[in-house]
Amino acid sequence: MYSRLIQPPKDKSFFLFGPRGTGKTTWVKASFPGAIYLDLLESELFNDILANPQRLQNFIPKDFNDWIIIDEVQKVPELLDEIHRLIEKYRYKFILTGSSARRIKRKGPNLLAGRALTYSLHPLTVSELRQDFNLTHSLRYGQLPCVYTEADPRGYLESYVKTYLEEEVRQEGLTRNLGAFSRFLEAASFSQGAILNISSVARECAVERKVVENYFAILEDLLIAYRLPVFAKRVKRRLSTHPKFYFFDVGVYRTLRPMGPLDMPEEAEGSAFETLLFQELNAINSTLNLGYKLYYWRTSNNMEVDFVLYGEKGIFAFEVKRTGRISKSMLKGLNSFLKDYPMARAYFIYGGERYMREEAIEIIPLSDILKKLPEILS
Repeated sequence: MYSRLIQPPKDKSFFLFGPRGTGKTTWVKASFPGAIYLDLLESELFNDILANPQRLQNFIPKDFNDWIIIDEVQKVPELLDEIHRLIEKYRYKFILTGSSARRIKRKGPNLLAGRALTYSLHPLTVSELRQDFNLTHSLRYGQLPCVYTEADPRGYLESYVKTYLEEEVRQEGLTRNLGAFSRFLEAASFSQGAILNISSVARECAVERKVVENYFAILEDLLIAYRLPVFAKRVKRRLSTHPKFYFFDVGVYRTLRPMGPLDMPEEAEGSAFETLLFQELNAINSTLNLGYKLYYWRTSNNMEVDFVLYGEKGIFAFEVKRTGRISKSMLKGLNSFLKDYPMARAYFIYGGERYMREEAIEIIPLSDILKKLPEILS
């Protein structure tokens, strides 16, 4: 088991959200060995709790003072009211894991009325992989824990995608037409790292636009995709208004992305390069509770910066290119951003091997920036 960066509270209940396969169950079992563990994927337990959520108290010994883990709590969202009651009456400490936020969100934005904190678990970071990190492997298969431990990472990822289709989507009743949803996933993979055009995706998968909009919401609720908004603080020029789209992990993206004889490998490779930095920024910011908001920046005349992090600690701008050679034209986006936000720290991330500097822009190889992000952002 890889040591994770996440630091849970010592005496307060908390939610732990994250896509399947990120290691939530493994981590909670290893970190809280004295806890009662209840898995709502077990059909008998699920049926008992679903029929009467108050039966939860029957599984807790009298005067119990350790943790109570409820895995996949989104399966019975009505259980939150009973958990709330038990926290108030007995001061029990709960760990509530979930791989979908869709049904739980209906309970309201302030889950358990502030009685529980919220944490997220992401694919492994480079800091967690340590000496096992391999850039080529991560760019091809991503950083879900099993792709670094399974003998057949490609087979695991293909099974992973199928599992989401059959288990999460069908069992949660999110859509009745799995065929259309499968076509949508493939079409969405071509939007990876690009400004999202929902109408175009709808045409590609032959599904109505409103349905595709709902499909994108499903991906976000299942925690396997993100829409990145444009950075528009103290705007000085016209900007793009549409978000960029990312699947949460390089390996999942590349498994969904079809590659035929007419597809250019460098397009998929370039998106993989960008996605790996995105998922690392997202995970480090969330896990270390750094408080940044993630954006991208793009003007009406196509000046662009791939990622902008904005928070109390400052503004950081990142531009990513797969190339090993750099030209000044590649730095135009960062230079334009720095004219509007001169206080920002700017980084050009590339596929070369040398550290360089071009005035206020630091030029750093991808493998090196991934190792240094916790230090840079903290």
